[in-house]
Amino acid sequence: MNNQSDHSKIGSNDKDKLFATAIDNINDFVFDEKVVAVFSDMIDRSVPGYATTISMIGMLAQRYALPNTSLYDLGCSLGAATLSMGQQVATSGCKIISIDNSPSMISRCKENLQNSRMSIPVSFIVDDVTISPITNASVVVLNFTLQFIAMDKRLALLQNIYDGLQHGGILILSEKICFSDVHLNDLLIDLHHNFKKAKGYSDLEISQKRNALENVLIPETIDTHKSRLSTIGFSSVDVWFQCMNFASVVAIK
Repeated sequence: MNNQSDHSKIGSNDKDKLFATAIDNINDFVFDEKVVAVFSDMIDRSVPGYATTISMIGMLAQRYALPNTSLYDLGCSLGAATLSMGQQVATSGCKIISIDNSPSMISRCKENLQNSRMSIPVSFIVDDVTISPITNASVVVLNFTLQFIAMDKRLALLQNIYDGLQHGGILILSEKICFSDVHLNDLLIDLHHNFKKAKGYSDLEISQKRNALENVLIPETIDTHKSRLSTIGFSSVDVWFQCMNFASVVAIK
């Protein structure tokens, strides 16, 4: 599709003000109903390059979807990647399986997509993506999902995806990343901070949200991602998109 915002800005138009006032005790970030209500605005103002990533996920899926296979959106949230794939993939016999462990996200995702014109059917499942079976897949999307998975479960999840992919299938892995070089890491963190300020977030909002995410969102380096995927068995692995400290990797089986 040629309008990126059609895919990336789905759901409620409510403004994200969750961290706009001072909070005495900041709890760990959770994808509850409050977050779901403002998630579209939150992701747009927090993830540079998000619209491009979503649009291209559909294009990549269109290229690699095999007949009579499944396309998985793991950690689907409001369904932006699902919608992008569903509107761009017309391969015969394909279906999308969208999974998220947040019942609130799945409920809102269904609402968002119920009137969308998609070429292939979609199933919505509330489940833990670390234990969900992956079978007969030609495309698997982890769009800013792995970063929220416990470190000790990431390898097994990726291995499960690899095992469930058809040969020639792809994994699209989008993540917030960190850098081994301390100066470069600090620079990209500062640039991301400036990006969010330019989008209207205050220093207080940025600081409080960062504290809420500190023990929940654990980024890794691109080299770590690439090495892990290659070790699992993916034949081709590399970055296809990066904007500041957010990147997306394509891995081909």
